[in-house]
Amino acid sequence: MASLNVGFLVFPRLTQLDLTGPYEVLSRIPGARLHLLSRDPGPVVAEGGLTLLPTGTLSDAPSLEVICVPGGNGVNVLLEDDAVLDWLAAQGARARFVTSVCTGALVLGAAGLLRGYLATTHWLFIDLLPIFGATPLAERVVLDRNRVTGGGVTAGIDFGLTLAAQLFGEEAARRIALGLEYAPAPPYPGSPRSAAPALVTGMAEAARPQREERRKLCQLAAARRKLG
Repeated sequence: MASLNVGFLVFPRLTQLDLTGPYEVLSRIPGARLHLLSRDPGPVVAEGGLTLLPTGTLSDAPSLEVICVPGGNGVNVLLEDDAVLDWLAAQGARARFVTSVCTGALVLGAAGLLRGYLATTHWLFIDLLPIFGATPLAERVVLDRNRVTGGGVTAGIDFGLTLAAQLFGEEAARRIALGLEYAPAPPYPGSPRSAAPALVTGMAEAARPQREERRKLCQLAAARRKLG
């Protein structure tokens, strides 16, 4: 079976589960070659302190069939990094699938890769997607042609299984899910549609400064890169 080059963008202060969830799923696809790609060489420290060792840099990355951007607080820096955004735009133009988890969708948007597409991201930031010409859908995973976007953090596993089914068929995805014993039964609701309204409101209010800062960065990126 021919190899499948899957590239994950890694960067300081990413949310590691955005990456490691789909990585675990996609690593079980026969022939998949997974690359952790960073702007600069050397270890990358994620939110929470987990250290990741990239397998390569953007400059020496192979041509990728799948490109995936995780989210996290570090996306704010990426929204201002035209070198990274240009690299994503170039890889995305020839990739078989262009994908993201959580707020990684905002980085895809800033690279011009979501204009005219349906997409999702973390519920606190989904209203920022139209800045980049995307149509937001509050879903766990959104598939629109060759764009696959996952919602917040834990949606990365659902995203990975959806992508696996697109790449190698539903039966392969079902086998991976069974091998992972993926049968979520959360003790507490983790969606704004099922959590207590007061909790949702309180969390949204607490995140207001972060949301406004990110909104400004998205607007600046869209203007700078002429995405309006």
